[in-house]
Amino acid sequence: MKKTYTVTFLPQNLVLEVEEGTTLLAAEQMAGLEPDAPCGGKGNCGKCKVNIVAGVKTGVVLACQTPVTCDMKVDTMYQEKIQKILTDGFSRNIEVAPGVSRPEGGQDLPFYLMAFDIGTTTIVGYLLDGRTGAEKGIASMMNPQHQFGADVISRSNYVLEHGGREMQEVVQKALNQLIGQACAEAGVRREDILQVSIVGNTCMHHLFLGISPDSLVHAPYLPAVKDGMILDAAENGIRIADGGKLVMLPNIAGFVGADTVGCMLSVAFDQLKPMTLMIDIGTNGELVMGNRDHMVTTSTAAGPAFEGAKIECGMRGSKGAISHITVEDHELKLEVIEDVRPIGICGSGLIDILAFMIRYGFIDNYGSLCEEEDLEDEFAKSQAYRLKEKDGKPVFVLVPAEESANGTDIYISQKDIREVQLAKGAIAAGIQIMAAKLSIRPEEIEQVYLAGAFGNYMDAENACEIGLIPYELRERIIPIGNAAGEGAKLAVVNRGEYEYACEMAKKAEFIELATESCFQDTFVDELEFARAVER
Repeated sequence: MKKTYTVTFLPQNLVLEVEEGTTLLAAEQMAGLEPDAPCGGKGNCGKCKVNIVAGVKTGVVLACQTPVTCDMKVDTMYQEKIQKILTDGFSRNIEVAPGVSRPEGGQDLPFYLMAFDIGTTTIVGYLLDGRTGAEKGIASMMNPQHQFGADVISRSNYVLEHGGREMQEVVQKALNQLIGQACAEAGVRREDILQVSIVGNTCMHHLFLGISPDSLVHAPYLPAVKDGMILDAAENGIRIADGGKLVMLPNIAGFVGADTVGCMLSVAFDQLKPMTLMIDIGTNGELVMGNRDHMVTTSTAAGPAFEGAKIECGMRGSKGAISHITVEDHELKLEVIEDVRPIGICGSGLIDILAFMIRYGFIDNYGSLCEEEDLEDEFAKSQAYRLKEKDGKPVFVLVPAEESANGTDIYISQKDIREVQLAKGAIAAGIQIMAAKLSIRPEEIEQVYLAGAFGNYMDAENACEIGLIPYELRERIIPIGNAAGEGAKLAVVNRGEYEYACEMAKKAEFIELATESCFQDTFVDELEFARAVER
């Protein structure tokens, strides 16, 4: 029988008894602390640091790589996880006809509906009046599955190794918690909710339903379930009215899921006349291109760089994150969420930084950091002191240690630049290949819909500057907010909209980029920062 030891987590003052050899990360999860572990506990993201203040050895360590071998006191170095979560989005006016009613009948009896967007990073829930469709409450939170990995591959691998029950239960608990919050806000009972709709990427869909993600991580990367489904809510762990229904929107492919279908539904994509590109950039990038004549869709392995997971000073868009950068009066100005001392850089800030470095010649078209003597612009020369070395490697320092909240430099490394190149290169290559499939040039795209939180908060012109989106489209970009959530609302408010979504999903032609013979060459071409060449 293994020995057990006591671990005390500070500042929460939680005391837990665990078996010898349990990692501190696992102990945090057992204590319900929901630690950040973007790499799924493999020890290569560096985001799960804790400070052992009492034990055989003390100091800052990676929780996922540190087994419990004695009684310990551990400072979790907790940071407020209040993230800017996008809840608004583009929608359409439709008839309210949800296809459910109270068993006792009667139009005057109030009942409610709930729509959820289960994102890889965040979950948003909307409480709706079942008779009018009016929004009565909104609740949102971080997706608690992040403690098992930042991206869908990490989470899938965790489930394949440990089973899916734990992953399923945390998201069921989260949805029930959000239902409770929204009901409390509106002053209604959860028992008055007759129907819930859910959108999410294919992996989130499978993990919620307890379906093995095995088919998503092995070729040919197909979903185990594609069709839309109307299920019993209670049988899937959702506590609403007796006999309440669960509306699951369809998936298109292994990495183009019900969230993309929700976005398409929100704008009635297959009825659009202008040639349209719709992008939802998160830990995965989903793209739809076309109009009422022909629609193609694909996904790109953008990776979690824009969520901050693989960036050395990266973080989510929460308090203390550098979110934007501008040049004013010959000074570099940083915008920090909640206007506090910075602790890191979120995705929108990352794009701004790279765009700035391209404009002023700090990086060349291959993405290499330049030497001080190579700088030509006068303003760039005045900022040359930011070019330093860290552990023998070049970095660009945004905030010196004495000005940051955590007493360390906040910087962009050469490795960070490469991560952005890989992410933007994959998305840009996807756009090129989709355009070729539709026999158009990218500049012939008439409008670009940017869906999701990242698209909403990022500077669109800077995204074009770094080549994430073709530069020619910079004035045709329209942010549409949380369009996936809006699609979930439409589907729960009107049964016909749900059926329409199911039909539209079948009409969209999926392109598997990995099997396209030109993808690798196109991807390599798109790794370059073309705008740096033109300057």
